[in-house]
Order: sequence, then structure tokens, then C-alpha cells
Amino acid sequence: MKLQAGLLAVVLAGSLAACGGSGGAGDADAAAKARGPITIWYSNNAEEVAWGKQMVAAWNAEHADQKITAQEIPTGKSSEEVIGAAITAGNAPCLIFNTSPASVSQFQKQGGLVPLDASYIEERSGEVARQYKSPDGKYYQLPWKSNPVMIFYNKKIFAKAGITNPSLKTYDEFLATSRKIVASKAAKFAIYPAPSNEFFQSWFDFYPLFAAESGGKQLVADGKAQFAGDEGKKVADFWRTMYQDKLASPEKYTGDAFVDGTAAMAVVGPWAIATYQGKVDWGVVPVPTSAGKAPDEIHTFSDAKNVAMYSACKNRGTAADVLKFATSKEQDGKFLAATGQMPLRKDVATTYADYFAKNPDYQGFANQASRTVEVPNVPNSITIWQTFRDAYSKSVIFGQQDTGAALDGAAQKVDELVKQS
Repeated sequence: MKLQAGLLAVVLAGSLAACGGSGGAGDADAAAKARGPITIWYSNNAEEVAWGKQMVAAWNAEHADQKITAQEIPTGKSSEEVIGAAITAGNAPCLIFNTSPASVSQFQKQGGLVPLDASYIEERSGEVARQYKSPDGKYYQLPWKSNPVMIFYNKKIFAKAGITNPSLKTYDEFLATSRKIVASKAAKFAIYPAPSNEFFQSWFDFYPLFAAESGGKQLVADGKAQFAGDEGKKVADFWRTMYQDKLASPEKYTGDAFVDGTAAMAVVGPWAIATYQGKVDWGVVPVPTSAGKAPDEIHTFSDAKNVAMYSACKNRGTAADVLKFATSKEQDGKFLAATGQMPLRKDVATTYADYFAKNPDYQGFANQASRTVEVPNVPNSITIWQTFRDAYSKSVIFGQQDTGAALDGAAQKVDELVKQS
């Protein structure tokens, strides 16, 4: 994949303010204590930009000699490619508030990341933090914010299909409801996960249901693939039935099938609430399981983005202070209010009880936030996900191979990939 020409010129240009190429151990030790101006990047999501600007202004007002220069992450094919190119060029910013957990192992392999304060991370995030630890026992990412994915449903479409009290807890109930929606022509499809083959698409079809069915397992754990057991095969068979019975579509959709009314349901997180405002009269429930687990037992995919410190940063003392300032209880509260996304800190529902009392649409996501499953932090993470997606697409979406055989074959390949450094 290639970066846009304009971006490549930016990345290959001179070092950003207060950041430069990394040197030896002595330079790193000095940088760890050094304070002064730093540069940060944040997402180009409008709500996150607004939060970022106020956070930067609040910091700069109190730190005239350690000012932050902030910008949206430069445009490219993906933020992961932009960051990877900046690491290679040696001019990444000090902090990026848009670091994908799936890319951390690659950025670490490039020598682009700085280990962070484990005690602060574990105190802020609690038990969920352990999923973000790297194989060497260090944290190269701060768990920042999550969008626990759940099932949104369109109340008007359901009513048109004669469904006033939807039952979606079990696979059988979900399938029966889906068939009723399609048979009644209330919507063309019951649900429309993206059927394309990008490595990350399984995070929004297979993975949430696997997390729920398995009680919180990751795709890989202890150096072995976890997805080819009974739980994974039940999930794969459920989705294959959805496609086989034309309740979901294998054709790519250029738009938002849920907003457009083409599909009655969607697998998505709380960031979408603002998008659906005034467009869809929606309800939300946890993802289904084969036996219909209670809502407080359901795990789901976190859809997190995190903060990392990059090794090109010279004033790492300031960067560490900014990292803690930006993820303080106060700033996390402001982030929640601005974006509706869940800070990855323990007890979100009680810490910000006033917010959820005033914004009840988000309460279910706050309850779900303590039971989220992240992508595994392992070598070759993206290749592993692509290997899985290839097998899933072939067997589940297009029905060209037995699902069990496809998952078994993918698991063997994944086990080999995990062993590679």
C-alpha cells in the first residue's frame, strides 16, 4: 500500500517540533526526563478534534515552556500506514491519540514505541488493561477509549414486520426475527455487515459474537488460535446461515445500509448514536449467543483506539505528563461528554453516573464497557487477522468451503504466525 504523495512529502520532511530521530540508550534516558514543547496527533473525527483542542488549550495555559502543538493525523490510505511511515522517517509526533491495538506489535517491531507507566495504566483501567500488555510484559499503548459493539435495530422496520418486542438473545431467535423481517419485506436484509475482505472486518461480525459465545476469549491466547473450537464454529455456522438464507448480503454496500433502511440491524458501537440522531428510531441489545446468556454475562469487541508515545520524541518527560493529563478523570469525562465514547477506565458507569443519568441512550454501552475483548497483542497481528478473514470470507460469506475445515486450516496457519517474531 502506498501513501498519498502529499503525505509522503510531509512524512519525509524535517523533524516535527521537539521530535527527532532516536539515538542510543543514553539519548533515550535523557529524553525520558526531558521537558519542553511536544507535538501530538489526534483523530480527524470532529468530536474528538473538539475535545483535543480544549485539552491542548487547558494544558498550554498552565505550561508556557512545555506547549503542545497538535494536529489531526495526516490523511493517507489508513492511519496505520501514516504512522508506520512516520516511524520509518524518524519524525513521528510524541503522542498519537489514534493508535490501533492491532498495529502495536508492528510499530514496536519497527522500534517506534516507548514503554509506558504500567502502574498508572493498571490503576486507571483495572483488569481490562492486561489485554493491552505486550509479550515482553511492558505496555506500549495506553488503553484510552472503547466503543463496545452491540446490535442496533430499527424500531420502525421491526414494527412494519409485526415485531413489537424483539427477541434477539439466541441464534434461533435472531434467525427467526431476521426471516420475519425479510419475508415481510420490511427491509431487504436483516443485517448488513461489510462482506469485504479487509483484515479488520471480522471485528464487526465474527469477533463480537465469538467474544460473547466464549465468555471473553481472544482470537489468540498463549500462542495458540482460540477460534477453531466449538464456540468459534457455532458463530461461523450462525453467520453462514444468515448469508445462505439471504438474511445478509455478500455484496458490498456503498453507504450506510442501516441508515438507508436497507438493513434492519447493525453491529456498531456508541459513536454511531450521534450519526443516527434524527435518522433512525433505534433500540439496542447485546450481541446474541447460542444459548441466550444474560446481558451482564455478555462480552463483546472493544473497538478501541489507544494512545502511544513514539520513540522520535525527545521531550518524553513532558509527553508522559501530557498523557496522564489527557486521560485524567476530568479529561476522560470531557471526552465522554464530547464524543459518547467510553473511556477505558474502571467503573465508567459509576464514575460518570451524572452523565449517564442525563444521557440514558449511552447507559447500556457503559454497562458493556467492563466486558470487552481486544484484538490479541501478538506478533504478526494484522497478518493473523487477514489469514482469519480469508478463511471466513471463503467459507462463511461465500459458502465455498466447510466452516469447520476453514477455521481448522486458518488456526494452523495462525499458530505458525504467532511463533514468528
